[in-house]
Amino acid sequence: MNTFMLKILALLFMFLDHIHLYFPETPAILTWIGRASYPLFLFCMVWGYHYTKNRKICLLRLYLLSAFMTVFGYTIDYFLPTARGYGNHNIFLPMFLVGIIISIIEAYQKDRKKGCIFLGILFAVQLLFFILPGILPFVRNFNGDIITGIIPNLYINQYGFQFVALGVLMYFLKEKKDSLCIMYVIFCIAQFSEEMLVYGTASQWLMIAALPFIMRYNNQKGYGMKYFFYVFYPAHTFLLFYLANFVLNKA
Repeated sequence: MNTFMLKILALLFMFLDHIHLYFPETPAILTWIGRASYPLFLFCMVWGYHYTKNRKICLLRLYLLSAFMTVFGYTIDYFLPTARGYGNHNIFLPMFLVGIIISIIEAYQKDRKKGCIFLGILFAVQLLFFILPGILPFVRNFNGDIITGIIPNLYINQYGFQFVALGVLMYFLKEKKDSLCIMYVIFCIAQFSEEMLVYGTASQWLMIAALPFIMRYNNQKGYGMKYFFYVFYPAHTFLLFYLANFVLNKA
């Protein structure tokens, strides 16, 4: 399977997941299937990051998309307030953080001094996230999901630090399929245990369904259409949000 095919599958799984999010009366199996979406997108992202000719542009694009989704979501909730809200939709932020950490690790491997400088910058950004509300009081009016969309936080993002770490591991194990497979299965088992301990039920571990598709990746790009995926993400979430709350009165 090439990158394009994996992205199409991920897009389909994501769409089913979001149908259940905005229409909770639909079968839960939709969100179970949706668990495989983000790992597939993440896997495609790390290979794309490996092949890209300009990582700075790639990181800038991910950051700007993250900032856009932050502003987009805030604008929707402001002008179209609902009981449940639009939700936090920002897969670009953890992907951006994955790219940042990969670059820091590789910089450290080549030049420890340069790597340490980048680590210091990363820490400074984390520190800024916490002290900014004290510097600019109006920032206190925003929740953490909004602030982190502008000042990326390693912990406060849509999938948390665990999935940032998963993306980094995917990158460094991407050409070692056996090791990647074992790591991914262990990650899914850990997700099951964590959710059962915290919630008494578990669904995120069903991301294991993405593994067969990941293992069949053939290192080919396939069709491009990357901007289609960038546009589809905010477009379909807004469409489902609007249908659920203002057309079918499901708020």
